[in-house]
Amino acid sequence: MVNQMKLEFLNRSENESFARVAVSAFITPLDPTVEELTEIKTAVSEAVSNAVIHAYKEDEKGLIQLECKVDSERRVIIIVSDHGVGIEDVSKAREPLYTSKPNEERSGMGFTVMESFMDKLEVVSGTDEGTRVTMLKKLDKAYGI
Repeated sequence: MVNQMKLEFLNRSENESFARVAVSAFITPLDPTVEELTEIKTAVSEAVSNAVIHAYKEDEKGLIQLECKVDSERRVIIIVSDHGVGIEDVSKAREPLYTSKPNEERSGMGFTVMESFMDKLEVVSGTDEGTRVTMLKKLDKAYGI
């Protein structure tokens, strides 16, 4: 690894924007394209939002961890994890339009969006064991180098 950072914050919806900005600031020295930066910010937003909405029981306060790593090959690895209720069926949860909270006007597109914007997406979860979402994106070559 060339550089890495780790944050931990409460499962509050306002922390989704904090996480998005923190990752953006962290990878800015790599000089990503506007498109790359937008895609990464969107994927982080979806992963953190999923953890805020689904990881813990209603009104339960819990922590979300965000890790971001970059390596010498300009790969950005982002890990969003929690110690919440977990996902019973990860394959089902990754299906487009699936939501475990249909009464709350959720689109069920979070994992689909993450998968479409990142080069690799891995979801590891278990009931009452929390969830770990790992995303990887390889950035294009730096401009002018």
